[in-house]
Amino acid sequence: MDEKKVLCGANSYTQKYYFNDEFSMLPENIRDELKILCVLYVEDVGGILTLEFDGEGNLELRVENEETDYLFDEIGSVLKIKQIQREKGELLESLELFYRTFYLN
Repeated sequence: MDEKKVLCGANSYTQKYYFNDEFSMLPENIRDELKILCVLYVEDVGGILTLEFDGEGNLELRVENEETDYLFDEIGSVLKIKQIQREKGELLESLELFYRTFYLN
């Protein structure tokens, strides 16, 4: 299973946030925390951040930026991702467990 499933994401170019309705069973406070996490990331660093589950249920924080975006902070991006993984590690692990339980059996 190489298919990825997007949980949520934010885009600094369109100034939009996306949440996959397939995961609407998540508690509202978790959905709110994900929104804050994504929006703050793109406000600080720029680009596009998506949280995606891989075929094994691992949650990946995927970052993209437009080639012509000279304001995108690549170093800040790496540091911010590490900060998120450190500070929100428990949340991210819980989401992986949730996905493996309800979607991968």
